[in-house]
Amino acid sequence: MQIVHTIDELRAQLKAFRRPAFVPTMGNLHEGHIALVKQARPLGDVTVSSIFVNRLQFAPHEDFDSYPRTLGADAERLEAAGCDVVFAPREKDLYPEAQTFKVHPATDLSDILEGHFRPGFFIGVSTVVMKLFSCVFAGMPAGVAAFGKKDYQQVMVVRRMVQQFALPIEILAGETQRAGDGLALSSRNSYLAPAEREEAVHLSQALRALGEAARSASDLPALEAQAMHALARRGWKPDYLTVRRRADLMPPRHGQLAAEPLVVLGAAKLGNTRLIDNLEI
Repeated sequence: MQIVHTIDELRAQLKAFRRPAFVPTMGNLHEGHIALVKQARPLGDVTVSSIFVNRLQFAPHEDFDSYPRTLGADAERLEAAGCDVVFAPREKDLYPEAQTFKVHPATDLSDILEGHFRPGFFIGVSTVVMKLFSCVFAGMPAGVAAFGKKDYQQVMVVRRMVQQFALPIEILAGETQRAGDGLALSSRNSYLAPAEREEAVHLSQALRALGEAARSASDLPALEAQAMHALARRGWKPDYLTVRRRADLMPPRHGQLAAEPLVVLGAAKLGNTRLIDNLEI
């Protein structure tokens, strides 16, 4: 496995290949990332993973500076998973000048849920993903890029971006990987104190309970509010627990709860750690 830091080095490593399988990450890897690498690897002729903590998707009050940087351990895990090339650019390598050209996704998808509580987040995500795609797939006839379903809205934003820009890239959405008690694996789980880690599973439990109750609900907004209040009583600070249509993340139409493919999504802060999760129903 090769570790490269500049775009020129990356392209030199990839020039002999035709179909990269690419897994973009911010590092501090867990089994969810490794599962994506293993799923993507058979779909390409070279497996690439990037490790880059992207300043553009962090608000000033968020954890950009404290986000764990664990390149050595991450590289060992990626090599064991069969990754061929790790692209670990420094900020000056990926953004040699201020990134004034940015990708602004459609507001109907990017300004709701995560985009509402983290303004500008999906602009930062879309911009860095587009730039990483240009680094990895330049001159390639086709490729595959893998993203985890835990970031459900992010996958939808990236898919729509790829479609609208006619990029020859297949987007693979990997299932959320969970700990034995049901907690969705996340790099930010490492922030949790032991007591918070025990409590953290209640987010996934709340989503499951909401999903089970939603199909027969006569007043879905009231049910969602009840779920948020129940989580808040446990000491959480929920941003949203909501049932949405999988197709566009809009609220389900009246009378269509039993007919439409739905997803339950939640985001809540436990102590100083903000966790997200979702469950397709």
